[in-house]
Amino acid sequence: MERILVINPGSTSTKLAVFDDNERIMAVTVRHPLEEVKHFTWVMDQFDYRMALIEKALEENGIKKESLTCVMARGGLLPPVPSGAFRVNDAMIDYFRAAKVDTHISNLACVLADAIARPLGIPAMVYDPVAVDELDDISRITGMPEIPKKSRGHVLNSRAMARKCAEERLGKKLEDCTIIVLHIGGGCSAWLSHKGRLIDCYSDDDAGFAPERCGRLQAMDLAMLCYSGKYTKEEMSRYIRGNSGLKAYLGTSDGLEIERMIEEGDEKARLLYDAMALSHAKGIAELAAAVNGKVDRIVITGGLAHSKLFTDMLTPRIEWIAPVEIMAGEFEMEALAAGGLRVLRGEEEAHEFKLNK
Repeated sequence: MERILVINPGSTSTKLAVFDDNERIMAVTVRHPLEEVKHFTWVMDQFDYRMALIEKALEENGIKKESLTCVMARGGLLPPVPSGAFRVNDAMIDYFRAAKVDTHISNLACVLADAIARPLGIPAMVYDPVAVDELDDISRITGMPEIPKKSRGHVLNSRAMARKCAEERLGKKLEDCTIIVLHIGGGCSAWLSHKGRLIDCYSDDDAGFAPERCGRLQAMDLAMLCYSGKYTKEEMSRYIRGNSGLKAYLGTSDGLEIERMIEEGDEKARLLYDAMALSHAKGIAELAAAVNGKVDRIVITGGLAHSKLFTDMLTPRIEWIAPVEIMAGEFEMEALAAGGLRVLRGEEEAHEFKLNK
């Protein structure tokens, strides 16, 4: 039996879980009050603070570090890498410790994992980090050479749901299937998994719009708004990623609140919800075009997949492409543990991270 610790740090919390093989035996979310973390000026400065809380949580839940056989960490902002597992090594740790721009709290995860695993002589790994980039060359090309398409979005959960769909719904390996996954919550991303690779995608600022994301816009109008003097660069960035979408129209991004508005007869809210579904149906159809429409399944996942109203608006517009599977929620902790378990069982090889200079 393998006992795997999973570490997933967020800006004001650290999610922890322990799995005995595929069975989760512990799940804890350690909260970090804003007044405690606001004093740190760099993510790596939080190492001692977060490590002490992780060790306390393990002790309180009766988990001895010596019983662990592997530590899995959420992948940080690495350079573009292929999907799958990466062993935490000195090159990865050095890369994150040297990173002063594009920093994210997830950069700290592998450092925490290594500090626990190395003294025990067990592996520490990251799996499907946000930097996964397997796009076909043709998918990178846009109409402006300065702005190629980037691979960006909810890789970990989306690829895990594609694998789950392949194995449990189709009875096949992921490498033998073509599956489109839409992850939608406050933000969104859509992925085309073909023969085990994520060959095309839409990120949360070029997919359909979401509760807090603007989605695809007509470029000239966006450029004119950016130079209108109405917004600073920072304000426009926050508008595009956090304050646009349904929130900009309705003043809220809370799906339950918006659905209550619809139930009470708010036709504007209904129209916007339906328009959001249509915008994602168009994106899914475009991804299907990349494989000539030969798609085995379409998966809808993320928090908004819990909404039957939304999925009922979306499904009729895409089920002509392929059958639709609803896999609501986010399964990042399970995906990290399952990825580590496959490596430990010899079912998958872990990559060795190397920084190309």
